[in-house]
Amino acid sequence: MRILILGGTKFLSRELVVQALDAGDDVTVAARGVSGPVPDGVRHIPVDRSVPGTLGELAGTTYDAVVDIGRRPSWVREAVTTLGDSAGHWTFVSSVSVYADEATPGQQADAALREPAAEGVDETDAAIYGELKVGSEQIVAAALGDRAFICRPGLIVGPDDPSGRFSYWPARIARGGEIAAPGSPDDAVQLIDVRDCAAWILAAARSGLVGALDAVSPPLPRGDLLAAIGRGVGVTPELSWVPDEFLVEQGVESWMGPGSLPLWVPLPEYAGFMAHDVSASLSAGLRLRPLEETARDTLAWLERTPDADVSGLTADKETALLAAWRARSTTSA
Repeated sequence: MRILILGGTKFLSRELVVQALDAGDDVTVAARGVSGPVPDGVRHIPVDRSVPGTLGELAGTTYDAVVDIGRRPSWVREAVTTLGDSAGHWTFVSSVSVYADEATPGQQADAALREPAAEGVDETDAAIYGELKVGSEQIVAAALGDRAFICRPGLIVGPDDPSGRFSYWPARIARGGEIAAPGSPDDAVQLIDVRDCAAWILAAARSGLVGALDAVSPPLPRGDLLAAIGRGVGVTPELSWVPDEFLVEQGVESWMGPGSLPLWVPLPEYAGFMAHDVSASLSAGLRLRPLEETARDTLAWLERTPDADVSGLTADKETALLAAWRARSTTSA
């Protein structure tokens, strides 16, 4: 398969390149090449998509498949206009952040979407990430709907993850001791190993899969997630569950970043965010490896990558949080 990847040097896009090369594909990467090294064995065409017309060098070249991971509608529009006619199959990598309703569990890929970002907005604004992805999806669907796959990943995790969201947990559980676990063990969590996401995108390109589908695991209870991570890193986690309300009161950040308990989102307003029904995706060929494998491989990557991001609560802040929760629980009792 002759494939063009718009990106190709960081996390998911790099994993796509690695797997395509392993399969013997003829791979072209169009990227600046500054987010990471371009893998050996690919044709690298340096482009800066923030510069209009930068994809012109690729015009007229035919590809069996194109994969675009761009978030900016202006980038996506130029890619479709310049390359759409010469692509046999097109994958746009979107996000589950496109859905309008984040509170209702069990939604499928036909659920209502957010309104697209308005023309002329600041496309670097992370606060409208979902709206930008909706606008990009609409551009692709309007031009290439009969040969386009809209892939909507949830939380992408695994080795080389630059966000630190999932990586916090294998590192924290491996360290041992009492662990502050957010919310309830029954809270739903969904994620996907980057290698499984890449494999499905490439399989979709080979089979000609079209339409919009979520790329994420079925929801599982947070307690099961942390137990599986423990099995993967060889440690039985000593979990102390701290309720949502107390985390908010203590100023613990949600989702990711310094001062957060990663993968936690307050309920009930986000009860559907990690509880999508992905039965259609599984029927369409999505395959998922065991969480234990993802946790083991993520910890191994962290151990050989000392500057990797595992941002979350520091040890001191976690200790203080647990002490405050014990004090509250004792007073309440």
